[in-house]
Amino acid sequence: MFRFKLAASLAATALLTGLAGTAQAATTTTTFPVTATVIKACVVSATALAFGNYDPTATAPTDATSTLSVLCTVGTTYTVGLTAGTASGATVTTRKMSSGSNLLSYALYQDSAHTTNWGNTPATDTAAATAPVGTNALTVYGRITAGQNVPIGSYSDTITVNVVY
Repeated sequence: MFRFKLAASLAATALLTGLAGTAQAATTTTTFPVTATVIKACVVSATALAFGNYDPTATAPTDATSTLSVLCTVGTTYTVGLTAGTASGATVTTRKMSSGSNLLSYALYQDSAHTTNWGNTPATDTAAATAPVGTNALTVYGRITAGQNVPIGSYSDTITVNVVY
């Protein structure tokens, strides 16, 4: 009887094993898109333009520089303009620093020879560029002409940098 039970048990196990078959792994695949749109964007920063001491009796002009740092999306074309400032009567060709009601005239240029005025009208007196990889550093050349008879004081102005892209 024991042999019969063992034989029946082995036969049942063999039958079930044969019916179950070998387990197979299956794979299915798909794809999905990955997208992004890179937009034109710019940021700008500037260092102070500090002339230091101005001597009204000196015969030479007083010069100083500032650096504008422009970072735009690579390949973006843009212009950089400088406003006239905040002092009364200032223009982009004759800017003015004030100390109370006193005014000290100065100019801003795009070149070290002080010949190309830096204004705020695109395609006229602004600096134009195409964004490289990384930051584009632009130098602003400032000049106070000699011989301005102004009172003692601390003179200042504020210029706004406009990047149009």
